[in-house]
Amino acid sequence: MSDMNQNMTNAVEAYVTAIGQRARAASRIVGRAETCAKDAALLAIADALEAAETTLLAENRLDLDAGRAAGLEPALLDRLEMTPKSVKVMAQGLREVAAQTDPVGEITDLKYRPSGIQVGRMRIPLGVIGIIYESRPNVTADAAALCLKAGNAAILRGGSEALHSNRALATCIQQGLAIAGLPADAVQVIDTTDRAVVGALIRMAEYVDVIVPRGGKGLIERISREARVPVIKHLDGVCHVYIDDRADLEKAIVVAYNAKTQRYGTCNTLETLLVAQGIADRVLPPLGRMYQEQGVELRGCARTRDLLPGITAATEEDWYEEYLAPILAIRVVKDMDEAMEHIAHYGSAHTDAIITEDYSRARRFLREVDSSSVMVNASTRFADGGEYGLGAEVGISTNKLHARGPVGVEGLTTQKFIVLGDGHIRR
Repeated sequence: MSDMNQNMTNAVEAYVTAIGQRARAASRIVGRAETCAKDAALLAIADALEAAETTLLAENRLDLDAGRAAGLEPALLDRLEMTPKSVKVMAQGLREVAAQTDPVGEITDLKYRPSGIQVGRMRIPLGVIGIIYESRPNVTADAAALCLKAGNAAILRGGSEALHSNRALATCIQQGLAIAGLPADAVQVIDTTDRAVVGALIRMAEYVDVIVPRGGKGLIERISREARVPVIKHLDGVCHVYIDDRADLEKAIVVAYNAKTQRYGTCNTLETLLVAQGIADRVLPPLGRMYQEQGVELRGCARTRDLLPGITAATEEDWYEEYLAPILAIRVVKDMDEAMEHIAHYGSAHTDAIITEDYSRARRFLREVDSSSVMVNASTRFADGGEYGLGAEVGISTNKLHARGPVGVEGLTTQKFIVLGDGHIRR
């Protein structure tokens, strides 16, 4: 390694270490902060966002213009764009998080033991959370809100494509922290596009307790492979809707159409539609027309192509694909068992739904499909922290440990055992 490269590496390490040290110190203050102080910060940040709407949108336009010039894909531009509505949604999310019960300090399962001691569990913050994400500026506000409410310090590293937007959002966050009397280092937005920062952050186990990556598969695979810090993640959102032969067909068509077309570039968008063979000839022709009128490219199995002539043949790779685009794979299956086998083999454990009026089948699907969200007669697009009543989410986890599904405030805490005695000794 040349002296210049070594100096650059050393500079990055020093920069990230300083951020980590400040975050660790701030985490101790935020971890013991009263609920009223944390909520005051969240409400002040919400007010600051709304007051700065013009500035936020102007800075976001700089990012959008640069993204278009750089040839960013439409799905990424869609995630990058801020609108007056999205600013209001961010502010509302902050207020919803503030209105939630503070989980920190909650004591549960307190029981007397035969020795006379009481043993229970107390909910506590994780400590310092590093969040690495691409495009979506709203993650900056959502992550700050959830980490603060859960008593954690946050280190936020957004993508270079959203640098102007994130700087403007960071200003609003700092205003809210100052008003509430909380340390500025409780939320630090990394202000450099140097990619080496990510490598340094995910190896900084001394100062970071957990990493949450949000972005493309390449980013998440890299972080999962290289991190020395625990990671809360999901790699793919290969979401399925299975239309059972005991479904209400009108309901099934509406739900399956919404699950694909309400928005294309999100991880909870339908990517593979499974249809029971007994009702395929009544569902697929009208639903196929609706998709095609919306501009969705359809790729299907042989039976699907019989019912929808002219569509593309689905390959083996299509069943694994998270398109994040107006493309949909369709397969006709024998029954629910074959549908569940398909989901188990090709799915990503993100979100899967069944459309049926059969109670027993619905219960079986809920029990046997091993995904972070499993739904009955509802669009996969509901797999979202806001829709689940979490106020916001820091990400959707397909891990089985530590958190699973949309990760809200409680998902950013852990528990410790507590013991209450009165001079008790072990005999």
